[in-house]
Amino acid sequence: MSGQTTPMMQQYHALKREAGGSLLFYRMGDFFELFFDDARQAAAILDIALTSRGEHGGEPVPMCGVPVHAAENYLARLIKAGCRVAIAEQVETPEEAKLRAKREGTPSSKALVKRDIVRFITAGTLTEEALLEPRRANLLVALAEVRGTIGIASCDISTGEMVLEECEPALVDAALARLTFSECVVPEGWELGPEGAVERARSEFGSDGGAAALQRIHGVATLDGFGDFSRAMLGAAAGLISYLEHVGRGSLPLLLPPRLRDAGQAMAMDEATRSSLEILASQSGSREGSLIAAIDRCVTGAGARLLAEDLAAPLLNRAAIEQRLSLVQWFHADPLNRADLREAMRNLPDLGRALGRIVAGRGSPRDLGQIRDGLNDARRIRDFLARMPDTPELLAGLLPALSGHGALTDLLDRALVPSPPTERSSGGYIAEGYDAALDELRAISGNSRRAIAAMEARYRDETGVAALKIKHNGVLGYFIEVPARHADALMAPDSGFTHRQTMAGAVRFNSLALHEEASRIAEAGGHALAAEEAHFEELVAEIVRAREAVARTAAALARIDVSASQAERAAEGGWCRPEIEDAALLDITGGRHPVVEAALARSGERFVANDCRLAPDDRLWLIGGPNMGGKSTFLRQNALIVLLAQAGGFVPAERARIGLVDRLFSRVGASDNLARGRSTFMVEMVETAAILAQATSRSFVILDEVGRGTSTYDGLALAWAVVEAVHSTIACRCLFATHYHELARLAESCEALSLHHVRAREYKGDLVLLHELSGGPADRSYGLAVARLAGVPALVVARAKQVLDRLEKNRTETGGLAAGLGDLPLFAAVHEEEEPQRDTLAERLNAIDVDALSPREALDLLYELAAEAKATKS
Repeated sequence: MSGQTTPMMQQYHALKREAGGSLLFYRMGDFFELFFDDARQAAAILDIALTSRGEHGGEPVPMCGVPVHAAENYLARLIKAGCRVAIAEQVETPEEAKLRAKREGTPSSKALVKRDIVRFITAGTLTEEALLEPRRANLLVALAEVRGTIGIASCDISTGEMVLEECEPALVDAALARLTFSECVVPEGWELGPEGAVERARSEFGSDGGAAALQRIHGVATLDGFGDFSRAMLGAAAGLISYLEHVGRGSLPLLLPPRLRDAGQAMAMDEATRSSLEILASQSGSREGSLIAAIDRCVTGAGARLLAEDLAAPLLNRAAIEQRLSLVQWFHADPLNRADLREAMRNLPDLGRALGRIVAGRGSPRDLGQIRDGLNDARRIRDFLARMPDTPELLAGLLPALSGHGALTDLLDRALVPSPPTERSSGGYIAEGYDAALDELRAISGNSRRAIAAMEARYRDETGVAALKIKHNGVLGYFIEVPARHADALMAPDSGFTHRQTMAGAVRFNSLALHEEASRIAEAGGHALAAEEAHFEELVAEIVRAREAVARTAAALARIDVSASQAERAAEGGWCRPEIEDAALLDITGGRHPVVEAALARSGERFVANDCRLAPDDRLWLIGGPNMGGKSTFLRQNALIVLLAQAGGFVPAERARIGLVDRLFSRVGASDNLARGRSTFMVEMVETAAILAQATSRSFVILDEVGRGTSTYDGLALAWAVVEAVHSTIACRCLFATHYHELARLAESCEALSLHHVRAREYKGDLVLLHELSGGPADRSYGLAVARLAGVPALVVARAKQVLDRLEKNRTETGGLAAGLGDLPLFAAVHEEEEPQRDTLAERLNAIDVDALSPREALDLLYELAAEAKATKS
């Protein structure tokens, strides 16, 4: 490159403008090159050398590159770092470029190979196996607003599953938290979109366009057969499909018929609750330490993805929950057959994702082989399960989806070799005997290679050069090579050899016979590759035609894996089948926290189980006790047991009766959210406000230490009011942990509130935490004992003891912080109280500037005030 803009740089800049904010991977031979700021950014992320090439505008051009054959590894790192990448490929060969230049009247020596962006790679549009996590769904989400309702379209294009739903604007954050998306698309300038959302033109989110696009994709005249989709849903679908067409440069990936998700189908949980309960990720953001990590025993990636979906959206339909539980029970009751099934499923290929790559036009021969093997395995699994007695209803509905692919599997069995390669450019994946013409071409190629070996032996005899070899490379093709010291014999005019290349220690030649044989090999090989490519396209077309049936098979296998894995986890931990009821109760015997129990088991310790019995006449438990005593664990374990039960799995308890919960709320352990400028207390209040605004009588709420982030009086007042509101206004099931002993007085006025505490004892100066829950209020807080246990210096603890003694003495003398609170009316009655009477006489006196009054004014005012006082008294 020079200071003047070259044709190549003109082409690059045109493509870069088209790429927008994406990094441009510009194909040059065997490398993808990046230039200018793209190169600087990529080099820093990938930790590769940043070099320069020529000049542009008088400055060296920064550049870096990655090999095409290893591009996926580099792309994975860039996508993980939050980048979007545009792939600019060569869309013509050098020969085609020269012919084009000739037609255009341009010197062929200056012909520039045409390049075009063939695809955008973004976090939500990945299909490549190397770029995806096997056990995690990869969702692309689009949002649209129509008449105050938010439509949500979500799609995992690696499997083609598409879901449409809607919600109120206030519930968008909760819906997005459930979906755990990789990328979100919103209309340009829309204020409700999440941080980092991709903005697209508002015209792309029209509901009419969404309906038309779905009808076109699925070849139907109406969408009624798929569901009753609202305008908002169709607007979101339009935005999602338009974005997919943009990143795919006009081609769409696999999109299965959209599924309607009703807001009333799943238990509602907001983002704070999901984070607090660590359902799919721990507080650190990793899978380790989360609920799913503690219970996932799936043997397939598809099963693990479906389990995550189950946990993210527990069911509200009792019949659907019971169907899942019955299938888990069926597997749980037969450990031998369960083990055989899981062993058979362990090596199942990921059917859904292989199908996604094939339909998107990014499939390989290996993907064809995975479809073949997966469908054959599915049929064998169906035969195995069908022989077992007492088939549950859910399984009976799944079994038909595991068969019915006989014609397709027979075709793939005949067409493909046992282990097809990942790359198709070199051929070798179509089985011998499938195509007689292809077999003949291969025979010609094979015979020619044997002929070349015979030719090499003959030339050695004729020349007397034992070191003579016939070799091949991509530039010269086939050639004869001899050591330089023997080259003279082959240089003679009548030798029959033609000189081609002189190396440092060898000389290369050609011969007429070798040229003819090489031509036959090349011609036969080229025809063979073309024949295999044609067969590949035919096989792909057959699979695409059967895509919906194959997708149903993949979904059925995933559900079977989830059910068997839930049974396996239950057998490991001695978990029980929950009893699902409609009544507003929560009756758990010997409940345990699955994550904490697993962590303790690894260190050889035992988890202390506890009971929880909430009923309409005892629906709010006020729980006291020392820090580290297990209050937060008890709160969370009961929330997780409810979640696991309504997700359709067994639960860590001896017995559990679960009254259906419509919404689950957890305000446990908020941390500073400095990125949003919120303190711990502000986060706590925002989350508490959401609970008070959204919870219903069918909800389950766990609250821990409400009011702790402000002054003692403010905190106690807030905690008192929140308990009253939950008890008397919302009237839902609730576990409320607190250190405010004064709240125990609420038991006198709240008939459905009971007092409990986690037990602890001091023994020889040491605090012993028993982690057991007992009835009644806590006798003391043990705060100083916990401080001593944590390593606070003895002098500091001793001084704290002196201060505590003085405070407790004063509290005894004055009646404590809660003195007089028992006389307050209940929360529900507060709004009925009259406004307190005003002392207008005192207000007038306070407003008087006595020094400014004259004697006459003072006397007149005195008469007025006396008259007002008499009127007030009467």
